[in-house]
Amino acid sequence: MVQIATVLLALIAVATLAGLGILAYAIVFPRQPYRGPLPPLTEAEAALSQRLRRHVEAVASRPHNLAHYADLEGAACHIERELVAMGLTPHLQQYDVHGRPVRNIEVTLEPAPSSRRETAATLVVGAHYDSPDESPGANDNGTGVAALLELARLLGGPDAPERRRRLRLVFFVNEEAPYGKTELMGSLVHARSLAQSGERIDGMIALETLGHFSNVPGSQRFPFPFGLVYSNVGNFVAFVGLPRARGFVRRALRAFRTETAFPSIGGVAPGFLEGIDLSDHWAYDHCGFPAMMITDTAPFRNPFYHTRADLPATVDYESLARITLGLSRMLDRMC
Repeated sequence: MVQIATVLLALIAVATLAGLGILAYAIVFPRQPYRGPLPPLTEAEAALSQRLRRHVEAVASRPHNLAHYADLEGAACHIERELVAMGLTPHLQQYDVHGRPVRNIEVTLEPAPSSRRETAATLVVGAHYDSPDESPGANDNGTGVAALLELARLLGGPDAPERRRRLRLVFFVNEEAPYGKTELMGSLVHARSLAQSGERIDGMIALETLGHFSNVPGSQRFPFPFGLVYSNVGNFVAFVGLPRARGFVRRALRAFRTETAFPSIGGVAPGFLEGIDLSDHWAYDHCGFPAMMITDTAPFRNPFYHTRADLPATVDYESLARITLGLSRMLDRMC
């Protein structure tokens, strides 16, 4: 009996050490989010918050997906009009689903003329513009679409700094069920086209639900075991990657924190854990590219997630503006 107890204790110790090792690998340093009160909103952030609100209201006031095709087209047309008004040229990657045309919408920001464009690496930043089922999808994912539109304005304008990397900004169709993780998922169509082209992809970032925040204890939950480490206050944005993206997540998170006073955490985990691969970054990881999502972790925080109540009035536009400006500075640093 003593021998059995000793073996059991040894197995428990080994399992505990292995679990701690996995957790240490999964959590990207530094682990703790920004603490303390946020600085007052700047004039630029205040103006940006109003533009973001306008985009979310235009794209995500009603359900928009293949079951609501006219509104899906309306969302796509808003994106295209805004990009053209910025002086950018949208490229449409069109394909048919059940006899209806759908499309990814992309703008490419090339590196500086002094760079060797033919060998320059590419960073992809994307957001899906369809909504789930009967949900208007203001947070999921009108916020990601709005942020990406304003990133196009900030990064594609005449005052944008020279960059060494190519930036592909892509608005994806068909992320939500029943098309997610199928051949008809817009981001998988796009990722496969890049894989077939041989273009050198440094990484992909999916902007996924960026508009729900709370300073109330207990407003945040996590899949086990991350709740043992991270705060239960849902006031942060999370950088979440699949395992091959660990270095990429670390680099992006460090750049974001250098440029932005907003709570942020980061980590990687295998896709079988709840919520880890539930966005367009899954498609790029599937094609062999480092990929992550930047998210408010909506399924673990937002009571309106995937419901009819996910409306524009529920979005925290001030936080969305802070994050969007922080992402623009992060991408300037990374490119």
